[in-house]
Amino acid sequence: MKVLIVGGGGREHAIAYCVNKSSQVDKLYCVPGNAGIAEYAICEPIGAMEFDKILAFAKEKEIDLVIVGMDDPLVGGLVDVLEDAGIKTFGPRRNAAILEGSKAFSKDLMKKYNIPTAGYENFTDAKKAYAYLETAKFPIVLKADGLALGKGVLICQTLEEAKAGVKEIMEDKKFGDAGNEMVIEEFMTGREVSVLSFVDGNTIKTMSSAQDHKRAGDGDTGLNTGGMGTFCPSPFYTKEVEEFCNQYVYQATVDAMKAEGRPFKGVIFFGLMLTPEGVKVLEYNARFGDPEAQVVLPRMKNDIVDVMMACINGTLDQIDLEFEDNAAVCVVLASDGYPVSYEKGFEITGLDEFKKQEGYYCFHAGTSFDNGKIVTNGGRVLGVTAKGANLKEARENAYKATEWVKFENKYMRKDIGKAIDEA
Repeated sequence: MKVLIVGGGGREHAIAYCVNKSSQVDKLYCVPGNAGIAEYAICEPIGAMEFDKILAFAKEKEIDLVIVGMDDPLVGGLVDVLEDAGIKTFGPRRNAAILEGSKAFSKDLMKKYNIPTAGYENFTDAKKAYAYLETAKFPIVLKADGLALGKGVLICQTLEEAKAGVKEIMEDKKFGDAGNEMVIEEFMTGREVSVLSFVDGNTIKTMSSAQDHKRAGDGDTGLNTGGMGTFCPSPFYTKEVEEFCNQYVYQATVDAMKAEGRPFKGVIFFGLMLTPEGVKVLEYNARFGDPEAQVVLPRMKNDIVDVMMACINGTLDQIDLEFEDNAAVCVVLASDGYPVSYEKGFEITGLDEFKKQEGYYCFHAGTSFDNGKIVTNGGRVLGVTAKGANLKEARENAYKATEWVKFENKYMRKDIGKAIDEA
């Protein structure tokens, strides 16, 4: 098969790593890709939102399978464009990707189908949002409705802070059109767990659980980011939690989307909160999480192409997902200053170390080539992932591996997986 991956981050590198292992794949392409993905794939400088160019490229190269990794092209309808041209594509169509594309839609869906989530209200009028806040309990959570690179969520401790947040999202348009509508929801306490799942429109098969670290600084301080590291599996995702979610969350979501005339095929990411009152859904994503994919996918035993084709063909019920009996931890190496402002273009050294040892991976997120050298080209630069017999060993291995990599302005959190000690 000839396979094309759309995207250029750490998630797409993890997907490319798995696709490259498939015995069915002869040729792998990626648009736009990055310096790490280029090890397995032929990368072309086509943007993920350049649908016409992607379609023309897929036709020219006679691509058998396109895998759309990123949220923007999914929500924008790239799968529709490719499928309508007869090209098999892994990912939800536009009317199903709304599950991530609109937080107001997903909250209303959960309410309608009794899927447990936090209490909330949707607003398209800033004045009504201000009025609602006058009667609200604090802390409270504000969410821009649309895609905002994982940064459109504000947790506000006071009325003044919340009003400033509404102004930022709805009036100042800090997140652009994503803030045309917003969700104000009750603040939930508890531990977060991420569960990725494969879906074929009817059947859902969940992958191993994980936990992300969203804040930029140690101790969960600082601004929200796209994710600073993750571990897998989560010791807090117990058999009881899994059984509850199987009954009230996972299949219920797939059935709800089908009932709404929006059958979902691809990956649903369930962001869960384990609250004192029980499990509640924090958010949905319509694709692999990043950096969750970097710890979940290296532990998967299945041929990823088999699983993706089963999702497309509606035969996922015939697949048994299998994962290694171990653990993995990913520590993100970022450019100092992320997620606000940072410099690019610094040479990265030490990457060859990962080829010398089994169970260590370096997934590129923001890298490019400059005169044959690999240089930094983003806020999140690399995801250093390591396996271990258990979570503590995996964490030790991951932090050991971060020392192999050198670049100017390298920044990372020192406490990824600290929660493991409390388990």
